[in-house]
Amino acid sequence: MLNWKRNLWVLWIGVFFTAASFSMVIPFLPIFLLQIGVHEHTEMWAGLLFSSAFFAGAIASPFWGRMADKYGRKPMIIRAGFVLFVIYTLMAFVTNPYQILVLRILQGLLSGFIPGAIALIGTNTPNNKVGYALSLISTASASGTILGPLLGGGISHLVGNRWAFATAGMIVFLATLLIIFWVIEENFTPSKVRGSIKTDFKLALTNRPFVLVLILTVLTSCSVMTIEPVLPLYIVKLGGSSENASLLAGVVFSLPGIASALFAPFWGKWADKVGFQRVLFIGLLGGGLGTLAQVLFSQIWGFSLIRFVFGIFFCAVYPALNGLVVKSTPEDFRGRAFSLNQTANQIGGMTGPMIGGFLGGIFPVQMVFIVTGILLLIATGMAFWNGNNLSSKALKRKALS
Repeated sequence: MLNWKRNLWVLWIGVFFTAASFSMVIPFLPIFLLQIGVHEHTEMWAGLLFSSAFFAGAIASPFWGRMADKYGRKPMIIRAGFVLFVIYTLMAFVTNPYQILVLRILQGLLSGFIPGAIALIGTNTPNNKVGYALSLISTASASGTILGPLLGGGISHLVGNRWAFATAGMIVFLATLLIIFWVIEENFTPSKVRGSIKTDFKLALTNRPFVLVLILTVLTSCSVMTIEPVLPLYIVKLGGSSENASLLAGVVFSLPGIASALFAPFWGKWADKVGFQRVLFIGLLGGGLGTLAQVLFSQIWGFSLIRFVFGIFFCAVYPALNGLVVKSTPEDFRGRAFSLNQTANQIGGMTGPMIGGFLGGIFPVQMVFIVTGILLLIATGMAFWNGNNLSSKALKRKALS
């Protein structure tokens, strides 16, 4: 286990650059569609391109999880890194939306860099440091997501969107080279169980704590994405029609990510002491109440403050869920477990925007915040009432069984 710190920092850099490359490309897809001549049904195309990768990823993740348990997590990270490099590079040469759609579907089917990194950290870190390590990885993802649009916007402004895509590809390529030369997967026992994805699902369903984690992941991911379609416009509305409205929207939008980068390591260290279940409960409760509280503010500064407070609590949720995946599953099932968790994440990511868009089209935008807050409080109740199943002792017994 002497290499776990080096693995952590190299994977931190890799996840940071991968998240940055994703966020420096994806937000500009609707603008890029206009540039290649898609002036009819642009919103429909943008929605289809966004959701296609989620849908494909939800289908493919269990297969790559099985491969990770058979051949190792490091080879799967490297494979995903090279896939992203090729896809982003090809994006620089597309001439119509159908080509982008094919590439987005391939991205969903073949990638999995960040889930692979989380799985490797979860299985190659000492048990008393898992919470800290997973939280630190979440800060890499949050920081990359925050800085990506700034980097992508700057490159697009200087040399155009096509070069932004190509740059994203090179960034992932360099991150993948770091993994190849510096990450050592010491703690890996190949799974010798012959079976299928169907068998994996059946095996997962017999593990009640793990099923609960999957349900909580769907609810959490859905609640996050429910707000995504309406949040930018709502922020601009609160900020008024000033010239700086778009800049203000970008800053306010990034506040939870900034809070995550600052406070996630604290939650991780605390989780190592008191258990992931307690940290998950507090994170979900704070996230739910923080989401509902956003309805109370009609001024941009108060709204900004409560968004930051929301981020302080909510940044505890995903590392806690990842920690519970580690604690609730045996080691030779860990790759498949994280891939099933990724599928749950992507199912929530697909359904959330549809719910948010539907509610935002019928009701005042505040209703979206209320529904999202209620979803998070439902997840909080599930985490509380199933506390015995998620306790450290119960999970240890389950993981060993």
